[in-house]
Amino acid sequence: MRFQEPGTCFRYSLFLAFGAAAPPPRQKPKKAQTSRSIRARSVENFYFCLMLEILYRDEHLIAINKPSGLLVHKSYYAGEADTYAIQELRDQIGQYVYPAHRLDRKTSGVLLFTLDKDTLRVMNDQFATRKVEKKYLAILRGWAKEEETIDYDLINEDEIQQNAITYYHRLQTSEIDLPFGKHQTSRYCLVEAIPETGRMHQLRKHFKHILHPILGCRPYGCNKQNKLWLETFDMSKLMLHAHQLVFNHPITNERMTLNATINEEFKRVGDILNFDLKMYS
Repeated sequence: MRFQEPGTCFRYSLFLAFGAAAPPPRQKPKKAQTSRSIRARSVENFYFCLMLEILYRDEHLIAINKPSGLLVHKSYYAGEADTYAIQELRDQIGQYVYPAHRLDRKTSGVLLFTLDKDTLRVMNDQFATRKVEKKYLAILRGWAKEEETIDYDLINEDEIQQNAITYYHRLQTSEIDLPFGKHQTSRYCLVEAIPETGRMHQLRKHFKHILHPILGCRPYGCNKQNKLWLETFDMSKLMLHAHQLVFNHPITNERMTLNATINEEFKRVGDILNFDLKMYS
């Protein structure tokens, strides 16, 4: 039976390292599976505890709202980390999970896992045959066109040229009193982007290509703008969020739509730019 699990609103719980109770234990994995000890990370005299927001769960699938900064799994190209989404979710629900797709470390939003390898094969086929629709929200520097299809090949990590296509449409624009260079104001826009292909860092590279880089993006953004936002607003996160994933359920073939709300930092930047983000919050 399929059921919708209430989101627990992912939280970062901070516990004083001295004189405070340790974070509560997680549900233990089943005996047949490998268990890891609860990770309490000391960060400037604080314990760091992560609870992932579950967007959807049934006996075959589970989806989370991945926070920015969390790697999906170990990766040669992304480097090492203290923890990974695949491990955190496994510990949280007490069973193994298998990522059906990827999100960049700095990108937040819908991340889908399967709970068995047979289901994973079905979902892999859907992604490979482009039956899955992914929608992202991004805040760009400048005012991009009202809509556009970016058809621009990208070079992968093996120096192989790959076709890459992204469609986007502009949702809102903003101009604020933030001097930059010879200009007394700065312009930004909110867009919804739909990648037709799934290349590494595709959206970040494509928006750089059209000279409207994503705010907070490194190394494909505007370093001077990023520095300005860090110094003025104490903001350094990538303004890219995977807000919707649409696919066919691997067992019932029902068309599924999963939505992930934006994080607090995205909301804060939206408030600075006077964007109306209620429908994404």
